[in-house]
Amino acid sequence: MKEKISLPMARRIALAAQGFLDPRPTGTPDRRHFARTLSRTGLLQIDSVSAVVRAHYMPLYSRLGPYPFSLLDNAAVTRKRTVFEYWAHEASFLPVETYPLMRWRMQRAERGEEMYLGLAKWGREHAAYIEEIYREVAERGPIAASALEGQKGSGGWWGWSDAKHAFEWLFWAGRITTAHRRGFERFYDLPERVLPQAILDLPVPTPEDAHRELLR
Repeated sequence: MKEKISLPMARRIALAAQGFLDPRPTGTPDRRHFARTLSRTGLLQIDSVSAVVRAHYMPLYSRLGPYPFSLLDNAAVTRKRTVFEYWAHEASFLPVETYPLMRWRMQRAERGEEMYLGLAKWGREHAAYIEEIYREVAERGPIAASALEGQKGSGGWWGWSDAKHAFEWLFWAGRITTAHRRGFERFYDLPERVLPQAILDLPVPTPEDAHRELLR
């Protein structure tokens, strides 16, 4: 016999799973509260929308109440960072422990899969230029795409320049990552100069094992 639950109970289960029913800190939230909340949500979607504040600051507020934005800002910089940027369902801050679990997507992106079709096609047609940009990052990083942009593009892809296309392709492929941001602009560097070495040393699971762990 199937067990049924009421609609209000189903709502409470969903809210509890997302951390909305956890008690809020009695004092100023700290890194422990940040880590606990991120473990609940799994990620924080990065968004340029800023009607009040940048949208990625709001999920923490709805669970912790007033908190210092530096909790998230500091978690995303330095070699002791606890989050990194990558594509989940959208561009997101993810716990650094999930980096190996996203390697399958990076590997597929490098093969021209798991990325926007237009960007994959552009990458196939500009492979040599992408390698030039990669060498620039290796030599000069952290560096923003704007530092290497020439004539702006037009039409599709938001008028991206060739440099912007190359940076985005390399980011999808996991060959570069976000070192920090200035305003909302990304500054890119090599993963080995950004992420904790202990994270880089973790074994890379198969795509199937990574999927199971991400869904757990």
